[in-house]
Amino acid sequence: MAFSDEERRALVALVEWYDAMGVDGVVGDVAIDRLAARSLPEPSPERSASRPAMAEGAPRTPRAPWEAQPTVAGEAPFESPFPVSPPTPAARPSPPPLPSLRPTPAVPPIGAGPGAVVPDEAAVETARAAAASASTLAELEAVMRAFDGCNLKKTATQLVFADGNPAAKIMFVGEAPGRDEDIQGKPFVGRSGQLLDRMLAAIGLDRTNIYIANVVPWRPPGNRTPSPQETEICRPFIRRQIELVSPEVLIFLGGASAKVLIGSTDGILKLRGRWERYALPDHTIPCMATLHPAYLLRQPLQKRLAWRDFRALRAILTGAAASAAD
Repeated sequence: MAFSDEERRALVALVEWYDAMGVDGVVGDVAIDRLAARSLPEPSPERSASRPAMAEGAPRTPRAPWEAQPTVAGEAPFESPFPVSPPTPAARPSPPPLPSLRPTPAVPPIGAGPGAVVPDEAAVETARAAAASASTLAELEAVMRAFDGCNLKKTATQLVFADGNPAAKIMFVGEAPGRDEDIQGKPFVGRSGQLLDRMLAAIGLDRTNIYIANVVPWRPPGNRTPSPQETEICRPFIRRQIELVSPEVLIFLGGASAKVLIGSTDGILKLRGRWERYALPDHTIPCMATLHPAYLLRQPLQKRLAWRDFRALRAILTGAAASAAD
């Protein structure tokens, strides 16, 4: 194996360093049994004499570790047990492209399909005008089905308008429909809806004497949280829906619907169980937020808090019934 001059110089420097450090062997891939290993022979006087002496205090020229040691006359060339190739110079990275001076087009929100629009104040005003034009729940549902200002409509299967009795005294409002609701077109029909039915039955209610809807009537893709723009566009519809139902008590299922409709900034654990007032055009009604059934499925220990809220609801209904009887 032939070495270049630079490789020989590098190996000379490496061996000299090994010698100065007292190295008398190498570490290989296989462990060496030192008890069974034969003792190394003493270096011959001829080889020691052939090694050039270095003047004391003479500086050593730093050499690259991949350089080779020159061979001694009459000896085989030295081959390093760890052959190292010279490093390849790193390629110079290409300069980044210059930024384009063209304006970046607006990106539609997540879930927007073909024909989607970027929500803006004009879309909100259109929703307000459309909601105000409805004088009955049937007209409001027709207006919402024809409304194209919310991108969620383009990805949802259908409108999830409401369920229950429009003449009921109690109205429940959630945030947005999920997969099962999107398929059946009714709010709270999945696992969380089944839990809600059991909670209602515990205080003597069912869907024949309640009315239930969502702030956002179209399912967001992948059950993600509706964006603030999507919620703002749908807000006029749920407000008009509450006005047309005109319930005696309003219950928010989860903190999201309470934040949209009464502007609360408290978390649901602080907000729940606290009676507030919701303003209708000509009067106010008591309203309260409670834990969403989907949250209770994830946190079963919190059902005790929801049970307190439903008992408070039963107490106010019982008090209203007693006042009516008087």
